[in-house]
Amino acid sequence: MEKLRVAIIGAGQIAKVSHIANYQAREDVEVVAVCDINREAAASIAEQFNIPEYFTDHITMLDKVKPDAVSICIPNKFHCKVTCDALERNCHVLCEKPPAITVDEAIKMEETAKKHNRLLTFGFHFRFGDNVKLIKNKIDHGDFGDIYSARVQWIRRSGIPGWGNFTNKELQGGGPLIDIGAHMLDLATYLLNYPEIDYVCATSNNKIGKNGSGVGLMGNWDPNKFTVEDSLFGFIKFKNGASINLETSFALNMKEKDIRNIQLFGEKLGASLFPLEIYGEENQQLINTTYPFGDSKDLHLTEIDNFVNSCLGIETLLITPQQAVYIQSLLCALYESADTGRPVFSNAWRN
Repeated sequence: MEKLRVAIIGAGQIAKVSHIANYQAREDVEVVAVCDINREAAASIAEQFNIPEYFTDHITMLDKVKPDAVSICIPNKFHCKVTCDALERNCHVLCEKPPAITVDEAIKMEETAKKHNRLLTFGFHFRFGDNVKLIKNKIDHGDFGDIYSARVQWIRRSGIPGWGNFTNKELQGGGPLIDIGAHMLDLATYLLNYPEIDYVCATSNNKIGKNGSGVGLMGNWDPNKFTVEDSLFGFIKFKNGASINLETSFALNMKEKDIRNIQLFGEKLGASLFPLEIYGEENQQLINTTYPFGDSKDLHLTEIDNFVNSCLGIETLLITPQQAVYIQSLLCALYESADTGRPVFSNAWRN
C-alpha cells in the first residue's frame, strides 16, 4: 500500500499530541520528517516518534524529503510564508489556526493553494464535533428558521498560558481573540453560513496580564513581556440583520474558571452548543432537549482524518481557504476596532 508521506514543521506540544500521534495512528500515512529551528527539539521529537529525519530549516527539508503533505505547527507570524513555501513545492498543507496575522496573508495562502492545485486547510478542530454536525444539519434543514442573534464566548478567569508565545503580539498577532476566541467565532459563522458582514466594533483590555502577579491556572507568565490583550468584547452586525456578541479572555475577574459556549437564537428554535441543548415550543409547551454528546471524541484525530482522506481523494475538506479568509477578516476588523475605538465597516477593511 502506497502511503501518504507527511512532514511536520514545528516541534511543540500541538505537533506532538495532535498531529504526529494521530498521523501515526493510520496505516496509510508515514511521518517522514520533522523540522524545528531548535535542533534539540527537532531531534527529540524525531527520536520519540521514530521519525527518520529531522531538520532545522523547512526549505531544506521540503526540497530533500519532498513530502506529499505538511502539518504546520509554528507561531502565527510564520504561517503564511511557510505555508506558501510548502504549497509551491506541491505539498498539501494543514496549517494550525489562525490562518495568519493579516487578511492579505490569508488571501495569499488561498491564492497560492489555488495556483498550485494543492489542498489547504486549517486547524479549527471544533468543527468536527458531533454537536456541530447535528446543529448544522438542523439549521440547513430549516428547523431553526432565521437565526438572528448569537452569543459567542470563550472566557477564562485566570487562563493566561504560561508556555509558548501566547503573550507575544509580534509572534502571535494577538491574545485570546486570535487564539481561543477564533475557534468559537469560526464555529458560529460556519453555522450561520458566512453571512455578508456589515460592520464590526470591539473593545479590548490588557490590565490583568500586564499588572497581575504572573501566576495563573495555566502556568506563570512575565507581566513585563505581556503584549497582547487579556480580554476582548465585540459586536458583529451582518447585512441580513443578524448579529454576534463576542466575549473572549485569557483573564477576567469572574466566578467560573472557564466558559466556552455558543448560543444561537432563531425564530423557531434556539440552541446552546456546550453541552448541546435545543430550546423550542411544542403544543404550547416549552421544550428543552439535551443531547448526550460528551468531550471524549478526539476532534484533532477527526481533523487529521479529514485532511488525509482529502489528500487521498476520498473526502472533501470541511475547512476551506475561502472560509479562513472570512475568519481572518473578522479577526483583523475586531482588532482594528478595538485599537481605534471606531466601528469598522466591511467596505473599508484594512489589513
